[in-house]
Amino acid sequence: MSRLYGDPIEVWTRDGSPVRFVWRDRLYTVRQVLEHWVVAREWWKTSDTDPGERRFWRVEASPGGTTGTYELRYDTSGDRWLLLRAWD
Repeated sequence: MSRLYGDPIEVWTRDGSPVRFVWRDRLYTVRQVLEHWVVAREWWKTSDTDPGERRFWRVEASPGGTTGTYELRYDTSGDRWLLLRAWD
């Protein structure tokens, strides 16, 4: 079962992919990237300097104990990361 959150998170990346993130004051280490996809905004909502992409990662990550599955999103227009969903 998954739960929706939409919480802002701090993310460390390597080669553009998340390797660690902080969510609710806990540091999670990404063990595996399960999926990665990109969604482009509609062309009329973009500018020449901002393609307006949203990049998604579904990852297995752990704060040191049990591993869970998490969906992360990076919004290029706002330069921010969100934790969208977590699976038990």
